[in-house]
Amino acid sequence: MSNRRQFLTLLAAASLAAAARLAGAASQANPGARHLSSSAIKLFLCGDVMTGRGIDQALPHPGEPRLYEGYVQDARDYLHLAEQANGPLSLPLAFGDIWGDALDELARLAPDVRIINLETAVTAAGRPDPKGINYRMHPHNIDCLQAAAPGCCVLANNHVLDWGTPGLLDTLATLDRAGLGHAGAGRNATEAAAPRVLPVAGKGRVLVFAFGHDSSGVTANYAAGPARPGINRLPDLSLATVDAIATRVRAHKRPGDVVVASIHWGGNWGYPVPAAHREFAHALIDRAGVDLLHGHSSHHVKGIEVYRDHLIIYGCGDLLTDYEGIAGNEAYRDDLGLMYFPRIDPANGRLLDMSMSPTRLRRLRINRASADETAWLAGVLNAEGRGYGTRVSRDADGRLQLHWQPAG
Repeated sequence: MSNRRQFLTLLAAASLAAAARLAGAASQANPGARHLSSSAIKLFLCGDVMTGRGIDQALPHPGEPRLYEGYVQDARDYLHLAEQANGPLSLPLAFGDIWGDALDELARLAPDVRIINLETAVTAAGRPDPKGINYRMHPHNIDCLQAAAPGCCVLANNHVLDWGTPGLLDTLATLDRAGLGHAGAGRNATEAAAPRVLPVAGKGRVLVFAFGHDSSGVTANYAAGPARPGINRLPDLSLATVDAIATRVRAHKRPGDVVVASIHWGGNWGYPVPAAHREFAHALIDRAGVDLLHGHSSHHVKGIEVYRDHLIIYGCGDLLTDYEGIAGNEAYRDDLGLMYFPRIDPANGRLLDMSMSPTRLRRLRINRASADETAWLAGVLNAEGRGYGTRVSRDADGRLQLHWQPAG
């Protein structure tokens, strides 16, 4: 066991031993504990949802299994890896099976809107981009996404164009036919930059603006143009870019709207957040009217910040992938994830509270994490959150609750 992993494990034990003290202090350190507004908007957020490749092969309508990777040329090999790790699969899986316990948790916590980062093309068309890793799911398996009923599938990432422009156009058409909203990609730059508007009856609206950044592999040729399909790519993280986003937000935002900036950025592994990312997140809140930043790309959870009572998730971690059984980077526990449920005050966009449901991927299914696995996640969040002034405690239902010092 690495020194860092030992440290996180010990820190987790100390954190959870102090959970009762943290819960008692919640009303002083968590504005949501004393502001239970019926008008609050509850969101469900998560990181990467990758239903292509091995998962596609496990569903009722698998596509062509041929891959163009350096070591694996058949997507069914990822099923074999999962079986070697955790036992045989009963195939085909039903469309809802891959979500497993997550469906019960969504029903139980009843978020007003559901936002996922869909990290795969949904297509049987196109040619593979020569990048080494290409994800796609057959359009006939779209029911697996409908089973979780996301209001918005974020597409501004480095895999939605894995099968070129035809694959992207097929993805957009398939999502539209299925009634699944999306943001961050389009048939031209205007469409790619447009927010997904999610009305919440009796409360207001959630506006999802989605962006991809080159730090996550979103290169310039992915960017949508005036007449070119592509994604909504950030040219840089400058204040000029922030101000351009601010102009776009002002064109759409009404009083009572909650604005989410969903950004695919950063590398797959590692906890540190670049200073430029943190400065950009703060500037979006200070200058652009953004209320919440939903960051993803990292295959594991990263630290959480609450800046001036506005939530910043720098890296959500994976929720659903076919990485089960793949060797390497085990110390990061990419099989462990979180379902994030923040409650936002639509009057000012401030975070009231946030519950997180720990998960573990096993047999291509999302499962509730064990107590030990939850403790490990708590250790990571507390270790990485220290520099942001955040911490977590575990409640009686096994969920993690976020704590922070509210703005003055």
